[in-house]
Amino acid sequence: MKRWPEIDALRGLMLVLMTLTHLPTRFSAPFGQPFGFVSAAEGFVFLSAFMAGYIFTRRATRDGMRAMRHAFLRRALKLYGYHVVMLVFLFTVIAAIGISTERQTIKNLISFFLQEPITAFCSSLLLIYNPPLLDILPMYVVFMVLSPWILMVGLRLSWTPIILASAAIWFCAQFGLEKEIYQAISTAAGLKVPFHQTGAFDILAWQLIWLLGLWMGAQTAGASPPFQRLPGALVAVALTIGTTGFLLRHVLGQAPFGSDTMFATLISKWHLGPLRVINFLALLVLILRFGQQLKTVIQWRFLEILGAASLPVFCVHLIAALLALAAIGDNQGSAPLWVEAVLMATSFSAMYATARMSQRRRLGRTAFTAGDGTAVNARIAR
Repeated sequence: MKRWPEIDALRGLMLVLMTLTHLPTRFSAPFGQPFGFVSAAEGFVFLSAFMAGYIFTRRATRDGMRAMRHAFLRRALKLYGYHVVMLVFLFTVIAAIGISTERQTIKNLISFFLQEPITAFCSSLLLIYNPPLLDILPMYVVFMVLSPWILMVGLRLSWTPIILASAAIWFCAQFGLEKEIYQAISTAAGLKVPFHQTGAFDILAWQLIWLLGLWMGAQTAGASPPFQRLPGALVAVALTIGTTGFLLRHVLGQAPFGSDTMFATLISKWHLGPLRVINFLALLVLILRFGQQLKTVIQWRFLEILGAASLPVFCVHLIAALLALAAIGDNQGSAPLWVEAVLMATSFSAMYATARMSQRRRLGRTAFTAGDGTAVNARIAR
């Protein structure tokens, strides 16, 4: 299937922002949520769901629902495989570095593994125990496993009840539904993993972003995409909300409510608070409206190449972040500027090299499948 350069570039931008946020440098705070009270994670999840909805809807139309389900499950298995590799890396290489150097940052990161290594490893393979930084891929796996059934209902019947159900689940998640469900299951099954070790992302809240992307991708794959024209009033409201969120983020910081827990939940990243959802939807409307004008800004070849290989590049960014935390800790700005510059240059170089290798493999497979790889192989040689 033909690449979508704009989507690749946007995914590449999300990967760059994630890397800048996760590397323990003085640039972490300024590049965290740079567009308002919305992080790169929301954008990355939405774009992944959008492409899944778009690609697999076309697969269902071309090859049938059965082929679509199998394609989804193959993708989920691939995601799971990458996650297992990252777990092994964390529990061996990073754990060894953290223990040998007495790096408290790493000990905190894998505290449950250090206490209960067998339980932690086995439960992590079952996607129950999810250490920090390694808690987004398990969410992807769950979403990918459930998505074909959701897509089947949406394509055959209607998306309206699905969207309403998703919104209702998100609403209940704001009042701790995920914790209540987990505690009930863990009590019944005798699970030893504490709830706070299951991952920072509230999957019952974040399914709303995924579902929205899946629906929009499926709709875009149709004969007449419904998002070409937006009411002027809606765009004006979105512009007001987006501008307000941007200014408040950079004037008041990422935590404008301080220690006030009640108001902080309104912009909670992990539970996808109401104001965060509103801010995200406003930015989404603005991208839909002004996307053509933004092409020249985001369609940077570097970003496109990163985004086209988003899964391996995402894992390399995690490796870089974990190694950096093991080497210099999590005190942002504590290292000399030149050390941070070398760290960022090395990380982005590794990500870019990984993306180029993935691109070469992809072009090679395309040439082999086509049976005539002359032109493609010439591109690979260049």
